[in-house]
Amino acid sequence: MNKITRILSIVVTCLVVGYFSGIITRSAITTWYPTLNKPSFNPPNWIFAPVWSMLYIMIGIAAGLVWDRIDFEKEIVKKALLIFAVQLALNALWSYLFFGLKNPMLAGLEIVILWLMIYETYIQFAKINKISGYLFIPYLLWVSFATVLNGSIWWLNR
Repeated sequence: MNKITRILSIVVTCLVVGYFSGIITRSAITTWYPTLNKPSFNPPNWIFAPVWSMLYIMIGIAAGLVWDRIDFEKEIVKKALLIFAVQLALNALWSYLFFGLKNPMLAGLEIVILWLMIYETYIQFAKINKISGYLFIPYLLWVSFATVLNGSIWWLNR
């Protein structure tokens, strides 16, 4: 498999995860989410889909670039991609906990674990490919913001 195919396959995988997360989110955005008290810094709902789409593309490219190094650093790359897969699963789980179960507290606890896994993925990716590390920084920053937002929503609605 060549570099472009690897990158595209992981980008598509990330976008599919995002799509299924969106399915879980969609109904709650129009029914449950509007009833919550939100902090003043809560972004408008329309911003989330384009931001997440861009982030999924960026992290997919990052993972594809790492995967492309598998012939040279097999064990390190396998470990990094395993961590990547775990954080991607945790990313999807957050949507289910917050919007599916409508449980900001549980989602808040989970997003801290997600953030740690994203940070670990960033560390592992940066060792293998600097560009991959850089591509993870916006994701790390956005989830940092999402963590504060999640905590604030929980606090305002407890």
